[in-house]
Amino acid sequence: MKKLGIILLAIALLAGCRKENTDPAKKEMDKFVSEMMSKMTIQEKIGQLNLVTPGGGILTGSVVSTDVEAKIKNGQVGGIFGVYGPEKTLQAQKLAVEESRLGIPMLFGSDVIHGYKTTFPLPIGLSCSWDMELIKETARVAAREATADGIFWNFSPMADIARDPRWGRIAEGAGEDPYLGSMVAQAMVKGYQQDDLSRNNTMMSTVKHMALYGASEAGRDYNTVDMSHLRMFNDYLPPYKAAVDAGAGCVMSSFNDVDGVPASGNRWLLTDLLRTRWGFDGFVVSDYTSVNEMIAHGMGDLQQVSALALKAGLDMDMVGEGFLTTLEKSLNEGKINQEDIDLACRRVLEAKYKLGLFEDPYRYFDASRPEKDILIDEHRSLARETAARSMVLLKNENQLLPLKKSGTIALVGPLADSRNNMLGTWAPTGDHNLAVTVLEGFKNVAGNTANIQYAKGANICDDPEMAKKVNVFGPKIEIDKRSPEAMLKEALAVAGKADVIVAVVGEASEMTGESATRSDISLPMSQKKLVRELAKTGKPLVIVNMSGRPMTIGEEVNHADALLQMWHAGVEAGNALADVLFGDYNPSGKLTATFPQNVGQIPIYYSIRNTGRPQEGSNFEKFKSNYLDVTNSPLFPFGYGLSYTSFQYANISTDKNEMAQDGTIHVSVEVTNTGNFDGEEVVQLYIRDMVASVTPPLRLLKGFKKIFLKKGETTTVEFAITANDLAFYHPDLSFYAEPGDFTVFVGGDSNASLSKVFTLK
Repeated sequence: MKKLGIILLAIALLAGCRKENTDPAKKEMDKFVSEMMSKMTIQEKIGQLNLVTPGGGILTGSVVSTDVEAKIKNGQVGGIFGVYGPEKTLQAQKLAVEESRLGIPMLFGSDVIHGYKTTFPLPIGLSCSWDMELIKETARVAAREATADGIFWNFSPMADIARDPRWGRIAEGAGEDPYLGSMVAQAMVKGYQQDDLSRNNTMMSTVKHMALYGASEAGRDYNTVDMSHLRMFNDYLPPYKAAVDAGAGCVMSSFNDVDGVPASGNRWLLTDLLRTRWGFDGFVVSDYTSVNEMIAHGMGDLQQVSALALKAGLDMDMVGEGFLTTLEKSLNEGKINQEDIDLACRRVLEAKYKLGLFEDPYRYFDASRPEKDILIDEHRSLARETAARSMVLLKNENQLLPLKKSGTIALVGPLADSRNNMLGTWAPTGDHNLAVTVLEGFKNVAGNTANIQYAKGANICDDPEMAKKVNVFGPKIEIDKRSPEAMLKEALAVAGKADVIVAVVGEASEMTGESATRSDISLPMSQKKLVRELAKTGKPLVIVNMSGRPMTIGEEVNHADALLQMWHAGVEAGNALADVLFGDYNPSGKLTATFPQNVGQIPIYYSIRNTGRPQEGSNFEKFKSNYLDVTNSPLFPFGYGLSYTSFQYANISTDKNEMAQDGTIHVSVEVTNTGNFDGEEVVQLYIRDMVASVTPPLRLLKGFKKIFLKKGETTTVEFAITANDLAFYHPDLSFYAEPGDFTVFVGGDSNASLSKVFTLK
């Protein structure tokens, strides 16, 4: 089987080479780039490998470049980021095209993570929609808006699998599962790039962070990563590969090490895996100063680490300028060769060619576009719909929700009227002043028929030191001049007059994201006290949790009659939340990352492997794999999410009991809307390999379909399974399915109990 896999891989590579050699467009590009490079000096070639940021624009890091204008004129800049607006970008491009010797245009990049000016929910929230067409459309809109502002290279999507919610950057990805993560990464790449990179409303996508960044030890950002190749290939690498297969034009290296070698200087990762095994033909850019940071990793001085990165397969150096200042010296000393520089330069020039920059370097700088393409009503409407679809209903006792648009509603909490926190982390291109607050959304949706009474109730956090750390990019935690006691007294007074209380609590936007690791992911004590006192009133209590990560909110779940996970939902956050709570939209989101009971359970994820001493059930047993102080089960499992209606699954069946290696087996299940509302359900299919040569996970997501059913309606949902769905990477990294028995589970979350067994021959 291993030999067959090697033969097939060789045939595929040869076929790819033949296609590449006979493709007229590829030949034309090769000819153009070769002619361009024949005119370039070694300094100009190295200049193409230099990515700079001048500062004063979109701030995404702690270092800014110097003498940028002079470097552009001298042909020492290949790309620039942190500059936006057609006038500024045009001015910068003219420096390169009209004042440098060869007139080579620059790339203009940015971190457009969840929308440009029209900000959508955080990526982890987007993923909870389980709606790939919707996610693709948000990426298409982001590309339309960014390119209207002169930005056509995007540092997105983040394809890192994250199973530790202490890591702040879990907010930027699609959660814990490689199958779903692959689907989301693919959708985003296709949304950004569409089918033609040279169009002026599409942008080049960068899949990041290559690789394994989401598995940083202790959940601490930039920290080391250490895992087996089996875990890499089966659990963490699939989303990156899916993005590459979808045609991503660029890959960004990660900050962490892989097998003891920092990713930005790791040849196995950037050449052997990415290019040779996966066939990636774009260019690789470092993350922000990650080449220079290899010095602190212990890999040598700036000259050594720059040479290491270039020879590993890194093509462009972001901000650090180690390439610019040391590569010529390394070339003269024989530490690198001309071919290393030429190859990296060629890849950068090819990207510019694919974007159509040599044909028209000013195609993205149309001053009339921003007004027509940015933050238009159509985009805000999509942002509102997407935000509603990303929210996850976690509890709804006695059908408290949806709320009536009548009576008196106490809207309390530090995030209920906090415009600064609506967009969420990694929204450097957004404008929080344009965001709709929750209070505004309630008034917009409920109108004059409900009496909305607001009180802040508490600070997000009472600790000035924490506020200082969080407020690097502006006031996200604002500590009120009033005492905590005075604010709480006001909130209780408002609550006492209300028919129902809605408490909007959670994290400030910069309590997640880059460099925002938390060892304690519960609500800050200021908010815990508020929730406790509101619960004591005995009034019906709805808790809305606004965060960028799963949190340990078990206490709040117990206090709440209803609980909704809102995430940070973007520019239309307030309207969308009101749409959901008042029933204008029936929530359909499902979790894409497990909520732990406490941090001691981390890492926690659904696709665990059994030990030799598994615990059966929830009762403690000595000498079994469990805890003394808490059950093994999470607070909320992967795939979980309620609706205002209810769904019943029945009559699972397969069209056959055995499947050949080249065959297909069809699984069907009946789903009925048994509640009182029309609604959507994400039907999820999981598979367990019952006996394998490598310890199999208890179950793996292998399919899902989002369906809409009117109340009382029944439909049959069908999935097709092939041997590829049953395959996994083996110790020699061959990929195939082993014959034997498999159990398929179908249901509304990862604990789905409806099952059927079939055999792969």
